[in-house]
Parts: sequence; C-alpha cells; structure tokens
Amino acid sequence: MSVTIRDVAHASGVHVSTVSRTFSAPHLVNAETRTRVLAVAEELDYRPNRAARSLKTGRTNNIGLIVPDLANPFFSSLIKAAQAAARRQDYHLFVADTGESPSEEEELILAFSKQVDGIVLCSPRLSNKALEKLSESVSFVLVNRLIRGLTTVVMDVAHGARVAMEHLVELGHRRVALVTGPAGSWTSGEIRRAVTEIPGLDVVVIGPNPPTEEGGVAAAARVVEAGVTGVLAYNDLVAIGLIEALEPLGVGVPGDVSVIGFDDSTTGRLYRPKLTTVAMPASAAGRMAVDLLVQSMSAATVLETHLVVRDSTAPPREGA
Repeated sequence: MSVTIRDVAHASGVHVSTVSRTFSAPHLVNAETRTRVLAVAEELDYRPNRAARSLKTGRTNNIGLIVPDLANPFFSSLIKAAQAAARRQDYHLFVADTGESPSEEEELILAFSKQVDGIVLCSPRLSNKALEKLSESVSFVLVNRLIRGLTTVVMDVAHGARVAMEHLVELGHRRVALVTGPAGSWTSGEIRRAVTEIPGLDVVVIGPNPPTEEGGVAAAARVVEAGVTGVLAYNDLVAIGLIEALEPLGVGVPGDVSVIGFDDSTTGRLYRPKLTTVAMPASAAGRMAVDLLVQSMSAATVLETHLVVRDSTAPPREGA
C-alpha cells in the first residue's frame, strides 16, 4: 500500500494539516517540526499528491522561467540557481527560450500561464505596456527589466558601465565605442544612458546589434571606422566576436584596441586574451527571483555589479 499523509502525520506526532503545510507552505511551519516531518516522509518514501493538491489549492507548484537565448552562457548560472531555489521550496521549474522574439515571448507567457503559478521573465523584449497587460493574468518576477508596479530583480548595469569606462579613461583612452545590444533591451538602454553621461569622454554608439558573437563580428568594421582605442561591448559574446573579427582587419587586442565585455561568463574567462568584463550576479538574481515569486512578494531589488580587470585592456598606443 502507498504511504498516505495520515501515515506521515502519525509517525511524526503532528496533525495532518501540519504535514500538508510542510509541503505546501514550509515557511509557516516551525523549523524543528518541519525537519522532523520531512525526515519521516523521506523514511516512509512519502510523495505528496501534486494533482490533488492542485485541485484543492489552485496551485500547481510549477514555475516557468523564460530567457531570450539559452545559448548565451550568462543564463546558465541563473537557471541553475533558480532551479535549486525552486527545488528547495518543493517547486518544479520549466525553462523556455524566446529566440529574442517578442512575439514568441508573448506566446510562451500565455502558454505557461495555464500550467504554472508564476513566471520568472529574464531580459524580456516585450514593451512595458504589453508586460503590464500580461501581468494582470499571470504572476511575474522580471529580471533585468524595471517596470513600476511589477516585482523586479535588476543588476546595476549602469554602475558597471560607468566603472568600465572609468577604467578605460584611467588607462588613457579618450575616444571609445559602445557596441550596444538589441533594440528592445533594458540593459542596453541603461548602459548607453550611463556611458554617454560621462563628461570628457567621446563615446561612439554602434548598434543595435544581436547579443551574440555574430553581432560582435558584424560590428567590427564600424569599430575600426570609428577610430576608437577602446570598446565596451553589450556582453561577453559580443566582445569575443568583435575581437575575433578585428584580428583579420589588422587590429590587435589590447595592443591597438582595448575591449571590455559584460557578464563575466566562463567563455570570457577562458578566452585569450582573457576578457576584462563587468561581473553580473546572475546566480543571485536567479535565486532571488524564485524566492520573490514563491513568497508572492512585491519588490524592486537592485544587485551590485563590479569590474573584473584581465588582459583585454591596456593603455592606448603612443600617439593613438
């Protein structure tokens, strides 16, 4: 015979409702009691009936997580941390990729809304108006998108961009390029706003660009034409694509042009030259977004970023 919730309650010395809360709302159960109930459940090999719970409570204990591009290594650590946070609270995480398409993003949100209790939406490409409308029918936590009235977890990309540009200025660079990301990217807009406000620095904006290595490759000729000695790229993938494409054009990094990325991805750390980059707290964002969603908390949280200096930046050549 299968083990029931009553068996667990009897063996734990608690009421059936306490066992139910341990699995459905663990934060409402005393830590010592929760530990005892979970230990007994594990010993008896008890598994809560999710279907029955869903019918009774209207909750599925499922969370959707939507990203613009699963191939981007930035999202790997975010997804892994979000999954761990969900599992810790007895939730399942379902992940989907929009392919950078706003229409695909909307379709996925609508599809997920029938199957999950809420959605973590990372770097969304839909307009504010569209997201506000969709939030009326499904619970959101937005990552790297700030919309008044919606729960958000954002990384302080503006601070990171300013610090990156200040690093180039300290090295002696005075004319630099900003290779931006997609047109609908909040992150790209924040970076652009921050760096164009720095006094005494001549910033050439090149974009919008796809947030991929191919986007960096496509921007290389324009970087050379701009006559800059330094570049801040939208992310590490764009930075790496740019460096790859500059070499055949006879432009070395960092000898001729210094390049800075964003994300501090594993790819950037392994690349040669090792990439100077703005580190983004992706894992912390994934954990926090899931916690806020599960706890139904309304908040706007800003996570710190910082510059990691490696080998892709140097003083400009004399006379440059």
